[in-house]
Amino acid sequence: MIDFFDLYLSEDCPYGDETTEFLGIEGSGRLRIKSREHGVAACMDDLAAFYRKNGLEVVSMVDNGAEFNPNDVIFEAQGDLPTLFKLWRISQTFLSMVCSIASKTRFAVELARKSNPDIMIATSRKTHPGFRKYELKAVKIGGGDHHRNSLSDSILVTQNHLDVMEKQVKLKAMRKIEIEPRTRQEALDSAPVADILLLDHYSPEELETFVPELRALNPKIEIAVGGIDLGMISQYAKYVDIIVTTAPYYAKPLDLTSKIRRM
Repeated sequence: MIDFFDLYLSEDCPYGDETTEFLGIEGSGRLRIKSREHGVAACMDDLAAFYRKNGLEVVSMVDNGAEFNPNDVIFEAQGDLPTLFKLWRISQTFLSMVCSIASKTRFAVELARKSNPDIMIATSRKTHPGFRKYELKAVKIGGGDHHRNSLSDSILVTQNHLDVMEKQVKLKAMRKIEIEPRTRQEALDSAPVADILLLDHYSPEELETFVPELRALNPKIEIAVGGIDLGMISQYAKYVDIIVTTAPYYAKPLDLTSKIRRM
């Protein structure tokens, strides 16, 4: 598997750092990455491993899952100045992305659990290509879970599958079976055989009356809902077991800044 950090560095510095080399900058320095806003730390250990791999010393970092405030230094490293200049931008960008995902996830979890302490906030597999490992990790750090990691780890019979199926399939498998019904009647028909039903395009008011009908058909069934605005999350959380969302992946990157000083 291609290492994300190596790929990112090869894109940003394919043939060397022209500016640092032109200026003849040498010696040792220290990098501090500071936040301009509140957030949740994520994937700090991954970035630290990359720095150590490149011969730098990690002085301090905020623990994964810990919250930080404006003006907090969230990552600090020292060592060879030319190396610091090569790594600082990709480091800042990486942290701004994963910390925003963890922050958005925690916001959603805390909001939903005010209405339902047992609700699960689960993100879909609609990650950005090449970045899934860190996006999924950031979600977990933020208190969420994964609806699906990939096509290989679960069975989800979507509306597209139902549209092209030529015959009725006996639904029996070692893994949980999740079905995304196309209609209300299809949901009622699927409830006795499904482990999870994924309901889209239902209002909270509709779910309030419909979910008890489904649970009467299968008391063990889990009800998931997707395609909702996070502003409505507390209303939906009252009636379902799982809220599936992609919102954390598209959270606005946190506003971070970096400073390099000579030692």
